[in-house]
Amino acid sequence: MISSPRHGRGDRYSLVSLFSGAGGFDVGVASSADFDLKAAVEIEPVFVDTLRLNRDRGVLGSQQTKIYCEDISAMDPHQLLRDLDMKPGELDVLIGGPPCQTFSTAGRRAGPNDPRGLLIWDFLRFVDVLRPKVFVMENVRGLLSAALTHRPIKERPVNGGRPLSRLEEPGSMFAAWTADALAIADGEYAIDTFEVNAVNYGAPQLRERVLVFGNRLQRHTPHLEPTHSQHDPDLAPFRTLGDALRGFRERHPAVVDFSPRKKAYLDLVPPGGNWRSLPPEVAAESMGRAFFAKGGRSGWWRRLSWDLPSPTITTLPNHSSTSLCHPTETRAISVGEAARIQEFPDDWQFCGTTAEQMKQVGNAVPVRLGAVAGTAAVDMLEGRAASRGTDEARVTRSYVKSHVRTRRWWHEGRAVIHGAAEVG
Repeated sequence: MISSPRHGRGDRYSLVSLFSGAGGFDVGVASSADFDLKAAVEIEPVFVDTLRLNRDRGVLGSQQTKIYCEDISAMDPHQLLRDLDMKPGELDVLIGGPPCQTFSTAGRRAGPNDPRGLLIWDFLRFVDVLRPKVFVMENVRGLLSAALTHRPIKERPVNGGRPLSRLEEPGSMFAAWTADALAIADGEYAIDTFEVNAVNYGAPQLRERVLVFGNRLQRHTPHLEPTHSQHDPDLAPFRTLGDALRGFRERHPAVVDFSPRKKAYLDLVPPGGNWRSLPPEVAAESMGRAFFAKGGRSGWWRRLSWDLPSPTITTLPNHSSTSLCHPTETRAISVGEAARIQEFPDDWQFCGTTAEQMKQVGNAVPVRLGAVAGTAAVDMLEGRAASRGTDEARVTRSYVKSHVRTRRWWHEGRAVIHGAAEVG
């Protein structure tokens, strides 16, 4: 059994963040225990400006926190250790969320054919050199089903194409990544993967993610038990948009707003409704070919409801198909409102244009999920997690109610709360 001395300042746990974005995951993990954020690495200059601003204001880490504006794929992890005056194995926790668009089921699933797909292996490269006691990698659920080699749908067997090769099989990418993770240091790490939804842990937002934990402490990652539920009377009810924004005021809200044409359609949609609230001929005219699609239409002309959790915050709240319209005003939600829903601290500040700020908020990991991940990591570091026997599986995968059905919440153009009261 490896002992777990802390290697932060004093008795604080040391933490390094890769692919830090605007800092949502970092803030969440740091909120779960007394962490010393040693370094954060991010490639986007305006995101780095945000990280540095909040560090200098005392909201993120400390004045000693190093913030790098670098491309992870070109960065030397040995140099990072030297900069931090640390040796391999001293770091307590390494976290990171490699860019996920290439794994999203909403995208083209390019996988490693897209350079961003290789960044999950760059994360492993840092694990291999830094040898953290615990690491946490977060991503979209599509990572688990992505293939190492992408085959366009029109060329797959179901459409008359040749059988899929082993590298084209769904899940082959994550299987290969896991095998490489298990090979580090002759099998030092065990890997536990969880499919989760932020709303089940008290976030006022539906957001599906994957949390991948690795540890070399011979511990099981504690099961990420939900604390909130739509139906379970033993758990707290889901938090809603109204809960998140109650009492929130902005003097000068920053809004990436809808065009006058879009507002004309949204004026017809009640709180909790979407394109289904429009007369059929209006919906068809406004949506074009998307009107005839079989799925993926719930975001079209969507107006939020105070009485429901927010849908996933996106970088384009003013897009027709990913609409995040305010419940009672015909406008997109503001950067500040979106940050509140993501549960950034109220004194967190974002740099850049309004569009750049919205991109930072929309790309962020919900702070709540960072706190959940950080708590699990600390439980392992402090020996509260169950020991892992030498004959036990070194890889586990858990589905924790990550897909929360919302179809029942919208019926015939009206919001239906928990299958009962109607709103709008």
